Amino acid sequence: MAAPIVLVPGFWLGAWAWDEVASLLRADGHDVTALTLPGLESVDADRSSIGLSDHVDAICEAVERAGTPVLLAVHSGAGASGYAVTDRMPEQIAAMVYVDTGPASAALDPDFQGAEKPMPSLEELRQEENLDGLSEEQLETFRQRAVPEPGGALRDFPELTNDARLDVPSTAICTAYTSEQYKEAVEQGQTWLGGFAELRNVTWVDLPTSHWPMWSRPRELVEIIGDVARRAAAG
Repeated sequence: MAAPIVLVPGFWLGAWAWDEVASLLRADGHDVTALTLPGLESVDADRSSIGLSDHVDAICEAVERAGTPVLLAVHSGAGASGYAVTDRMPEQIAAMVYVDTGPASAALDPDFQGAEKPMPSLEELRQEENLDGLSEEQLETFRQRAVPEPGGALRDFPELTNDARLDVPSTAICTAYTSEQYKEAVEQGQTWLGGFAELRNVTWVDLPTSHWPMWSRPRELVEIIGDVARRAAAG
């Protein structure tokens, strides 16, 4: 037995970003749900009124539909909404997995003013992010399918009032940076990782690859997530 798995992608992505990982997990017998967050359904979606709370609500609804405590895996920018979910319904989260991200304790970009944030060009992405192991075909698919991120998801502060969230078992899968680099950033007070300074049960896992390991090292990512799901069900 294993805990049901809910997969949440990061900025500019829909549920499709998890297709290979979800398929491999299901082949291993896991119950898997991948989400497309509000405002990221299509380039034509109205993002002007979408805020972080809308993303939190959508994840909570998926968790509730599972009917039993889940493993919630969040990638990149979804770390903020994912951590807020553990605050709202900690008893429904058997385990958290942060995929090259962290439990944000503040807004990701409180000064962001726009209604939406488009994905950078591939040239800018190469300068800003770790793309190790990604093919040109994967990057082109990313560019073609990317949807602008709602501005509210960047500037809104997560609601964190329930200390029960601190006992949710959490795994940090470090890909673009090492676990040691992550820990140094936590010590420096980086708020996008702020929860790591207060969580009581954190396991650090290094998986050296791109910021998008669901594409560059999907099988290894599946093995880690699957193991966490089985341990979570075992208690």
